[in-house]
Amino acid sequence: MTIIGIAGGTGSGKTTVVRKIAEALPKDYVTIVPLDSYYNDTTDLTDEERKAINFDHPDAFDWRLLNEHMRKLRNGEAVEQPTYSYIISNRLPETIHVEPRPVIIIEGIMTLINKKLRDIMDLKIFVDTDDDERLIRNIQRDCIERNRTVDMVINRYLEVLKPMHQQFIEPTKKHADIIIPLGGENKKGIEILKKYIEGLVREAKE
Repeated sequence: MTIIGIAGGTGSGKTTVVRKIAEALPKDYVTIVPLDSYYNDTTDLTDEERKAINFDHPDAFDWRLLNEHMRKLRNGEAVEQPTYSYIISNRLPETIHVEPRPVIIIEGIMTLINKKLRDIMDLKIFVDTDDDERLIRNIQRDCIERNRTVDMVINRYLEVLKPMHQQFIEPTKKHADIIIPLGGENKKGIEILKKYIEGLVREAKE
C-alpha cells in the first residue's frame, strides 16, 4: 500500500492534483480520504459556539480518529469515514464506507501538520499557489457553493484564512517531498508526479 499526503492552502488546487493522480492509476485503485471529513464532532456545542469555530486551525480536526482510521486502512481493514456539513458546522449521521486500496490519498489544508500522520506517508506533497490566485478561487467557490457574498469571503480571507495559512499551513511546506507550484495548472509537474507515483505502486507490488 502507498499512502500519499497532499496539503496546501485553501484554493491552491489540491483537488485537481488529486484527481489527476487518480486518473493516472487503474480504476478502483485509489481511496481518497479528505481531511475535511475529520472536523471535530460538535454535537455538545451550541449553535453560537459552532459558528465561532475556526476551521483553519489545527484544533478543529479530530486527529485521533483520522490516525486510527489510517492505521486500520494500512492494516487492510475498512473504516466508516465521517461526513461533515458546513451548513450546520457538525458531522452528519451518515458515514462513508471506505475500503483499503493500493493507493490512499489524504488531502486537506493541514495534511502535513500532524507528525503521526506524516510518519505513515510514503510521499508528502505540498501544492503551492499564489495568495491572490487562491483568494480569487475562494471567492468563486464560496459565492456559488456556500451562499457567501464577495465581501464576506474577502473579510474572512483577511481575518482568518491568510493569518492561519501563514501560521500553520505555509510552514508545513518544509515537510513535503515534492512541491507543486501553480496547483492544477502545472501540467508538467503533475505529469512527473504521476510517473513517480506509478513507480511507487510498481515497487509496492514487487
